[in-house]
Amino acid sequence: MLPTILGSRTKLIANLIAGACRDKGATEEQAKACGEKIERIFIKKAEKDTKGKKAKEADEGQSDVDEGDTEGSYEKTDTLLFLSPKEVSTIAEAFKAKQFKPDEVIKEKDAKKQAKDFADIIGKPNLNIDAVDIALFGRMVAQAATLNVEAASSFAHAVSTHKVTNEVEFFTALDDKSEEPGSAHMGSLEFNAATYYRYVSLDMGQLWQTLAGQNIPETVTSFIKALYVAVPSARQTTQSGASPWEFARVYVRKGQRLQVPFETAVKAVKSSEGGFLEPSKNEMRQYLDKKEKLSGSLFGKIKSFDFGEKEEFNIDKLIDEITSAICEGSKK
Repeated sequence: MLPTILGSRTKLIANLIAGACRDKGATEEQAKACGEKIERIFIKKAEKDTKGKKAKEADEGQSDVDEGDTEGSYEKTDTLLFLSPKEVSTIAEAFKAKQFKPDEVIKEKDAKKQAKDFADIIGKPNLNIDAVDIALFGRMVAQAATLNVEAASSFAHAVSTHKVTNEVEFFTALDDKSEEPGSAHMGSLEFNAATYYRYVSLDMGQLWQTLAGQNIPETVTSFIKALYVAVPSARQTTQSGASPWEFARVYVRKGQRLQVPFETAVKAVKSSEGGFLEPSKNEMRQYLDKKEKLSGSLFGKIKSFDFGEKEEFNIDKLIDEITSAICEGSKK
């Protein structure tokens, strides 16, 4: 299997481009100039009101003025640029072709036109994106809309299939060095233990388009494995919420997305028969089977799999079956 290629999401655009230029043979000074040229396209200038500051200080009887506060200086904003390794390399190649002279690559003076120059260098996303995270989760570049990438994956918030009452944990912490009695800190947390349902979809057509058909089986494999092992990272030390999948219905099909609403809260059965889990599984199966019948040919099912019922049908076999079904569906 090919290694998974990931993009870089960063505010430090200058450093990212400068590093790529150095790899292409630029001097430290040239690389810095090229990186800063790109960074300034995506950083808004924040004018500093030094006149107002001086007037205020004069009113307050202050005489010192920070000479470093010059008008027209700029500050970094929260803009994050998400680029794939191939795109970064393409930008560095463009600078190299012009002997690492930034003004010969980005010629326009207006920021909006500079963003277009930048987008023209990279080209169409499906020609230069090799990062699976950009393909899966998408990208938005406000200054250069042609660089926007539609996400191939979509995730719904996990919802409990039944009524839940939150538990409250009250906690305190002592100060080991304090000589005063009592706690140094106190607080409370809410938590619950429930059977959760989560819906995830992966648009294979969009994924194929973004990656130009490259490394699709490897991307699907990495995606499913990540779903299987991923758990929320918060509060793992104190609450250790590390429950994996218990059951999954997986469809490979051509049709609209389909999520189970669990409109009516599931009721528990006797603990010996599975508590909330079994009736939740039954509710999900019944809903999906009904929708398949009602949708007829529009349901577009190629294959479906129930994971969690047979121990021999493990996650590796599920991945093999899904990738085979995707290949089969692409030929129809």
